[in-house]
Amino acid sequence: MIEFRGSHFEREVILWGVGRYVAYPISYRRLEEMMEERGVEVDHATLNRWVVKYIPLLEANVRSIACCAANMPCLRYLHRSPR
Repeated sequence: MIEFRGSHFEREVILWGVGRYVAYPISYRRLEEMMEERGVEVDHATLNRWVVKYIPLLEANVRSIACCAANMPCLRYLHRSPR
């Protein structure tokens, strides 16, 4: 689990910003404007720090979940190629 304790912003705000940056080809400044439209005032440099800090942690979490799911007997058939 990713630790957000000590962050100035709430977990949902950080994940929303990082998720939008990863999902869509937008700049940090455009993302800053999008967050301001939603009432969250955050600098583009802060968004960059979030991406640098949280993307490796999120990737590790996703990979560990995918590995656990791949090792489950009931889900193995999903990973086979169709004949």
